[in-house]
Amino acid sequence: MPASNPPRTFEERFFLWLLLAVSILFAWIIWPFFAAVLWAVVIAIVFMPLNRRLAGGLGGRRNLAAILTLALVVVLVILPLLFVASMLVQEAAGVVERVRSGDLDFGRYMRQVLETLPAWAKALLQHFGMGDFAAVQARIAAAIAQGGKTAAGTALLLGQGTLELVVAFFVMLYLLFFLLRDGDPLMARLRAAIPLAPGRRDALIEKLRVVVRASIKGNLVVAILQGALGGLIFWVMDIHGALLWAVVMAGLSLLPAVGTALVWAPVAIYFLATGAIVKGLALLAYGIFVIGLVDNVVRPILVGKDTKIPDWVILLATLGGIAIFGINGFIIGPLIAALFIAAWQIFTDDRRHANERG
Repeated sequence: MPASNPPRTFEERFFLWLLLAVSILFAWIIWPFFAAVLWAVVIAIVFMPLNRRLAGGLGGRRNLAAILTLALVVVLVILPLLFVASMLVQEAAGVVERVRSGDLDFGRYMRQVLETLPAWAKALLQHFGMGDFAAVQARIAAAIAQGGKTAAGTALLLGQGTLELVVAFFVMLYLLFFLLRDGDPLMARLRAAIPLAPGRRDALIEKLRVVVRASIKGNLVVAILQGALGGLIFWVMDIHGALLWAVVMAGLSLLPAVGTALVWAPVAIYFLATGAIVKGLALLAYGIFVIGLVDNVVRPILVGKDTKIPDWVILLATLGGIAIFGINGFIIGPLIAALFIAAWQIFTDDRRHANERG
């Protein structure tokens, strides 16, 4: 009686090695456009439901639906980001110029705060080498100088890589069109190619889809809300660089609970220390009950509800991903965490079912 699973022939083994080799070579070739491919896939996943509805309303004309979806992505996402980025560059340049001219003196602000502290707090700062105002100011000046050099170097690199950025941008848009138009057939072929049982395969794919949408929908919405609310209160209180600090707070919103407080809390302390009691208390109340409300209410609804991943795992995965992959880690980190949790969940479920049958 022939075996149900005959051993692989030399030709089959050779083909598998060939498949692995050409896959690695293909990944190597497209690696320079990794970010463009990644964000095209991410945006396609997020906007695919809209694209399907447009295609249905247009009588199944997928080309037209993909073009309209792509136009909406450009108008609603890309153009606003470019506009904010240009304003941010101008705002940052103004802050740097004020620091260089001495109009914005962080050392003086710190000295005003430190002078209002009680004796025990001053002694504690002295113990850590922060009691010498002149030394602290010198460190701040050195840090600002170094930051200026770093910013100049970064600007030079960006200038040199402008052509690469433009090419990557259009590659992303080009690929996004085809992903929107042919996304469903491509996904069907991908499902068929994954060498896993249908249950495991579908569970992993669904987890990845949910995490991508939740990461974009949840974290991005929270970042925009907290940044906008923080920038608004800074603008109302006439704090210079409100847009710059809004963007900083949006980035720090990845740190649950304390993220944006790293910006507004020191400013509130400065107001209280310099006698602006009403401003200080108002900023504290606004930060805790308005900006903090977004983190404590909106984030769990948009992120935790969909991903079923603990907040601390999302935090560590996001920060670790950003540290390793840069801005792309904002997506890659949570995806790896989702795969990790989903794979172990499937493994433990299989073990439990096997034990129950045994």
